[in-house]
Amino acid sequence: MQALNFPHYSFRFKNSENKVSIFDEIRKKFILLTPEEWVRVHVIRYLIDEKKYPKSYINVEKVVKVNGMNKRYDIVVFNKDGSIYLLIECKAPEITINQTTFDQIARYNMILKANYLMVTNGLNHYFCQMDFEKEQYSFLRELPDFK
Repeated sequence: MQALNFPHYSFRFKNSENKVSIFDEIRKKFILLTPEEWVRVHVIRYLIDEKKYPKSYINVEKVVKVNGMNKRYDIVVFNKDGSIYLLIECKAPEITINQTTFDQIARYNMILKANYLMVTNGLNHYFCQMDFEKEQYSFLRELPDFK
């Protein structure tokens, strides 16, 4: 897999029927290794190791209804009260992050109401803080550490 713009992490891999899987610490199971999954496991390790977010607050790939359609978010981090602190959209490294990507996470966030957003393809990372009163977001240099 391609080197990403994250610190180096060690992962557990499994090879079965010529398909490689990677262990997801949050879902506690092996997941087929795709370029997007490669980015997702790096983001999870970044949240845990660098930003000190507790594993128990992180949730991966759950269905959310957006305009009556079932969509699936990549990663959310919850607050202690169960509200959503951070919503993350992961793309494969070859996918360019553009306005369409931000529109997608914005649609999800209309429902989820996360305070922070992260969009990444593993190479480029974008961090935003929401201002719900002004209905806008502002870009940040990095995500805040867990408090």
